[in-house]
Amino acid sequence: MRVVSYSRIHDFYERQPAAEITLQDWYHRTKKAEWHTITDIRKMFGTVDYVGNNRYIFNIKGNHYRIVAIIIFASQKVYIRFIGTHPEYEKIDCRTI
Repeated sequence: MRVVSYSRIHDFYERQPAAEITLQDWYHRTKKAEWHTITDIRKMFGTVDYVGNNRYIFNIKGNHYRIVAIIIFASQKVYIRFIGTHPEYEKIDCRTI
């Protein structure tokens, strides 16, 4: 998968250093993946949820953080739309972000 854009990950862990190792792990595992369905994603990240509109929610570091990503299986791209703490996530509409 091609992750667009890594800078969002970097910017987030600059603000939240405790998330760095887990986000780096998510990025490297995702970058090596070849997903075609949510079942493929769940083999790697068992807690991923699909919320509609091509958006998937990943729990990071025991649900302390969340990633909202648009995944386009045909082009093998993952667009990071949001990275935040769980309380920050609660304030957004992840289906439209």
